[in-house]
Amino acid sequence: MSSGETIILMGAGGGFILLGIIAILWGRYEEKRLFDALAEKPDLREFSLNHVDSPQPGALRIGGWIAVALGVLLLLVGIILRFTT
Repeated sequence: MSSGETIILMGAGGGFILLGIIAILWGRYEEKRLFDALAEKPDLREFSLNHVDSPQPGALRIGGWIAVALGVLLLLVGIILRFTT
């Protein structure tokens, strides 16, 4: 594998890590926003009837962790290939 290909592989890994961190932070923000909205409602039924659909915070965080894991894997493979070839 050429040097340019390993740099692209490591760059893709870094990109996945960055996107994963963004997704994790977005999930935390959405979860906080959801719980704050629940806390402001006097009745849970009022919240459930007027709820605006948004991405589920848990799914964002899980997807973020998957992207981080994939990014670390790509980064490690790129580093290994760069120094062994």
